[in-house]
Amino acid sequence: MTTDATGTSVTEQALAALRGTTDPRLRELLTGLVRHLHDFARETRLTQEEWEKAIAFLTATGQSCTDTRQEFILLSDVLGLSMLVETLGGHHTPGVTESTVLGPFHMTESPVRALGDGIDLVGGGEPCVVSGRVLSADGTPLPGAAVDVWQADDKGYYDVQQPGVQPAGNGRGLFTTDAEGRFWFRTCVPAPYPIPTDGPVGDLLRATGRHPYRPAHIHFIATAAEHTPVTTHIFVAGGDYLDSDAVFAVKRNLVQDFAMTDDPPLAREFGVPNPFRHARFDLVLERAS
Repeated sequence: MTTDATGTSVTEQALAALRGTTDPRLRELLTGLVRHLHDFARETRLTQEEWEKAIAFLTATGQSCTDTRQEFILLSDVLGLSMLVETLGGHHTPGVTESTVLGPFHMTESPVRALGDGIDLVGGGEPCVVSGRVLSADGTPLPGAAVDVWQADDKGYYDVQQPGVQPAGNGRGLFTTDAEGRFWFRTCVPAPYPIPTDGPVGDLLRATGRHPYRPAHIHFIATAAEHTPVTTHIFVAGGDYLDSDAVFAVKRNLVQDFAMTDDPPLAREFGVPNPFRHARFDLVLERAS
């Protein structure tokens, strides 16, 4: 029997076509996606021209992706979807470090570094030490935990944005905690920066009158045996854009004081000039179930 594609029957037919999907979760996701997309098109009375522009936008987004740039993650970020997914899948154990977005610049492996090494390979920024511990939710230190770190420089650029200007691996480091679960490294205080606006996501921000800036922050991924990894940031307290992050990723508990520290012996211990900025931040992981 010939089907008759109408405004409602096409949705029913598309949903029926998914009933043979053997993976139950895939069937659930695709069914929900089709239903909501069709409802959206009906609700907004989407035109052919608008649909074609949307396809062109998504095509351009894919064409903007490279080995060191993920425009689709950037799109997800500025639409708030990345942060929503993080929040829905976040940890619920009290005291565990809150997660936030991965961001589009974790596109290259961080070089392995020894505790206390510097990750600012260029210099010129305000000297800073970041130190802390990786702990289990019950307060037990986690020796041998991996702490992956990446950040923009003092001008707001990541190494992958400035090949030939910044050396590869600048602002990045993979550290292993000591016997007491401690980590520490030298760096510079990062600057706020605009997310890339030279692609389709930038066009979208301009079309909607939004600024592209993120508050100053340092990224972390902490992993330890028998624990659930956490992807997070620390944000520099008192900085700009904490109330208007372009990717909606600020959480109050992740805003940390990069305190000016006047302590010559401690400066000598860390290998930085005195005075210096010092941020202390513990990463608390949930035990895997």
